[in-house]
Amino acid sequence: MNPLIWSTLLTSLVASTIITISSNHWLLAWFGLELSTLSILPTIMKLPHPRATEAATKYFLVQVTAATLILLASITSAWQTGHWTITHSTPTATLLTTLAIMLKLGAAPMYMWYPHVLQGITMNTALLISTWQKLAPLALLYMTHNHLHHTTLLLVGLLSALIGGWAGLNQTQVRTIMAFSSIAHMGWLITAITISPSLTTLAMLIYITTTTATFLPLATTTRSATTTGTLWPLSPTTLATTMLALLSLGGLPPLTGFMPKWLILKELLSSGLPLIATLLLMSSLLSLFFYTRLAYLTVLTTPPTTTNTEHKWRLKTAQLKHTAPMIMTSMLLLPMTTTLYTTT
Repeated sequence: MNPLIWSTLLTSLVASTIITISSNHWLLAWFGLELSTLSILPTIMKLPHPRATEAATKYFLVQVTAATLILLASITSAWQTGHWTITHSTPTATLLTTLAIMLKLGAAPMYMWYPHVLQGITMNTALLISTWQKLAPLALLYMTHNHLHHTTLLLVGLLSALIGGWAGLNQTQVRTIMAFSSIAHMGWLITAITISPSLTTLAMLIYITTTTATFLPLATTTRSATTTGTLWPLSPTTLATTMLALLSLGGLPPLTGFMPKWLILKELLSSGLPLIATLLLMSSLLSLFFYTRLAYLTVLTTPPTTTNTEHKWRLKTAQLKHTAPMIMTSMLLLPMTTTLYTTT
């Protein structure tokens, strides 16, 4: 892709998210969401493959449907209240907005488009959709959380975590596994925004860090879980630390990913919701199982050895410079839990 076009798309993507996060007017927030969709579509279609075209079509239809629901909700709210402020909405507008945000986030029960889209695109584009594209919808959810029905959000969060865990057990493709991982994490974030909005910021930062640390090294490997181990002759250290980052994404103590789940469970128990906390914890075990299975297939088993793979270590690794700091951050932040919890 032309560097000028790439920089324009990247600038539009960043600006659209900032517009939505900083807006207090429904039309401005809707404009930011639409600009974000139009900015990411050429990146999805960059890959010359029918699966990429299919993914771009599905993503466009889903995002346009969600944006239309948000526009309908804002018009309904303005008709009944006389103003376009995001923080003041009617119950009907709030219900439509919640439905649209869940559709944009890929949360249950509107999650079916998400794994199919991620399976048809590159790992770097999947990283963008799994991290940066979540910020604007979550910001809208954050701004309207006082008017949302908390019981509904808790049920949606619990359903997302359970579906993300159960559905990921039967997957072999790395991007599909990461898609269901993202759905499960959205469940934790939606639960967190119900009981403690300030905790959601910390949970989202940890999610972005651990997901980026997992996606970046896997972008250079093959697509299947059973053949990811072919990275071992190229860089054993990279593969081993990537699997640790994957376990951190699953929330295994004493890694960084355990921090947000620990704090969310603490808040749930303090709020008198032990049943939801127990079910969320059980769903986390499901996710941790297929993370551990991927780590086992990658590190503890040896792929078929040929002459090419034996001498693959002679090639230069193509990892980015910030991959190593991201992996270290995704593993070693648990001792800073108190500081991060009080400053976010």
